[in-house]
Amino acid sequence: MRWLLLLAPLASCDLEQDIDVDLPALPAQLAVECYLENGEIPRLTVTETVPYLASPEPVVPTDVTVRLTLANGQTETLRFFPGINPVTRKAYTHTGTRRLVARPGDTFRLEVTDTKGRRVTGTATMPARVPIDTLEYKFNDLPPERREAYVLTRFQDPVGVGNSYYLQIHRDSISDEAEIDYDVEDRLNDGTRFALGTSFRFDPGDTLLVTLYHLDRPFFLFRQSVQDARNANGNPFSQPSSIKSTVEGGVGVFTVLSYDRKQLIIPQP
Repeated sequence: MRWLLLLAPLASCDLEQDIDVDLPALPAQLAVECYLENGEIPRLTVTETVPYLASPEPVVPTDVTVRLTLANGQTETLRFFPGINPVTRKAYTHTGTRRLVARPGDTFRLEVTDTKGRRVTGTATMPARVPIDTLEYKFNDLPPERREAYVLTRFQDPVGVGNSYYLQIHRDSISDEAEIDYDVEDRLNDGTRFALGTSFRFDPGDTLLVTLYHLDRPFFLFRQSVQDARNANGNPFSQPSSIKSTVEGGVGVFTVLSYDRKQLIIPQP
């Protein structure tokens, strides 16, 4: 019983201690988010970074000039015209006037400047399109009222280490939040046929939109760093994680999307 008595003083100790942490006052940077897509009007969002404990409301600078250099060498200035993309439902601050022509291998350049002398630049090349070979589904063995299906997405990885992919599955519309959203790379299975599966989660009659993005390496690392930062936020046991931007002179991402999309209707079993 002596060990119980030894633990008693420890149980009564106040282990709480307030610690003051001095956060450095860093200058605000321009934050850029731009996803170019063939056949779509270029749109871009420019905001400013804020201190860690500041209000989460975005700071939108209005003295910004955005120039996009196309694959043919022509430069287009995107105008300040805030709105919401009707397909992705993402907010944007600047928009072009003509639909973009982008082919695999085409390279685009971005320059964002403001009257304070800040300048953000980026370069992005469109990856090759990797097609979805097949989409398969299979139901579980539960009673009809609890019947659900998983989905298997198959595609062929090109030979050459360094290919990265981003799989999304939406119900009914890509405007809604994705049911499946994860990244993979070919570091351990280069040149093989991939089979990406889900859990049993889709109902009979569901209409699914399956999208396979082929990512360039900087965009893949950006997405990984964003996920790491989210996981570390508020977790005292995680290492802090910084965002690996694809732009220079600020933070954010500039990339050209390359994807294949197919529809799958889950039938009644």
